[in-house]
Amino acid sequence: MKTIKGPAVFLAQFMDDKEPFNTLDGLCKWASELGYKGVQIPTWETRLIDLKKAAESKTYCDELKGKVNSYGLEITELCTHLQGQLVAVHPAYDEMFDNFAPDGYKNNPKKRQAWAVDQLMYAAKASRNLGIDVHGTFSGALLWHTFHPWPQRPPGLVELGFKELANRWTPILNAFDEQGVDVCYEVHPGEDIHDGVTFERFLEATGNHKRVNILYDPSHFVLQQLDYIQYIDFYHEHIKMFHVKDSEFNSTGKKGAFGGYGDWIDRAGRYRSPGDGQIDFKTIFTKLTEYNCDVWAVMEWECCIKSPEQGAREGAPFIASHIIEATEKAFDDFAGAETDEAKLKRILGIN
Repeated sequence: MKTIKGPAVFLAQFMDDKEPFNTLDGLCKWASELGYKGVQIPTWETRLIDLKKAAESKTYCDELKGKVNSYGLEITELCTHLQGQLVAVHPAYDEMFDNFAPDGYKNNPKKRQAWAVDQLMYAAKASRNLGIDVHGTFSGALLWHTFHPWPQRPPGLVELGFKELANRWTPILNAFDEQGVDVCYEVHPGEDIHDGVTFERFLEATGNHKRVNILYDPSHFVLQQLDYIQYIDFYHEHIKMFHVKDSEFNSTGKKGAFGGYGDWIDRAGRYRSPGDGQIDFKTIFTKLTEYNCDVWAVMEWECCIKSPEQGAREGAPFIASHIIEATEKAFDDFAGAETDEAKLKRILGIN
């Protein structure tokens, strides 16, 4: 068994125009002082990384690593959630998702998609130049608007949707394969990969591509009322990344999983800071350790009540307290004995 690495922190939600949250140096110093050992970098934040340059220059990547290492930190992973989303966008969401693209690519879905694919290709090479073997992203969605089967979905729609999603992602997956990097899809509402069944559909549609893997974040499963513990039993071989994010689900006679179009604080399912929600992280860390999942425990802060500053301060000790130092010996070794085949046969009553 492997000991989970951490604590680490995803920097995306902490970016700001004020110091220390507006530069990589400032964020690294801040994270280190809070007790974090790693940072996960959102590649759409140009103040943190020049993704194209990282893909083209090993020297630049060595300098970037050196800067992070100078604060006693490691780069755990790169992430392309916003760019990955743009690989597959249903036209109903075009205008809203244009916010994820640079100005020169807005109002042109094909051009925007091509930009997103290029970004993923850069991320594959950048990850390798940084010596990182896993990468986090979103799948995007062509079918999400049909998740509730009314009006009735015509036969073959779901199959065609996943075939098209796989067609768009397969060249990207092949590029990551060339670099020896796994693509970890965050299983998330709003994405076509949003639970176990849809992960399996996508995996099958890609011909069981070996680079298709999972970024496990239990908070999204609570909002779906999905068994996030058993999910690990089913998919542990594919779990290569881990977000420590909490959530809670409190339905009433007025609202449930669909939320009534409410803001986050008004929804039955809402995100909370680690330790403030309903998620059983003790069992999660136990399962991931038991299954030998070689992951970083990365805090992702999203809370509709607590400030990000307090969430970050509490996150490092919370994760550290849950990391299990994997045992290398059995508790009953003291009572063991050397293997003796004749003795074993006597115990079994074998002549």
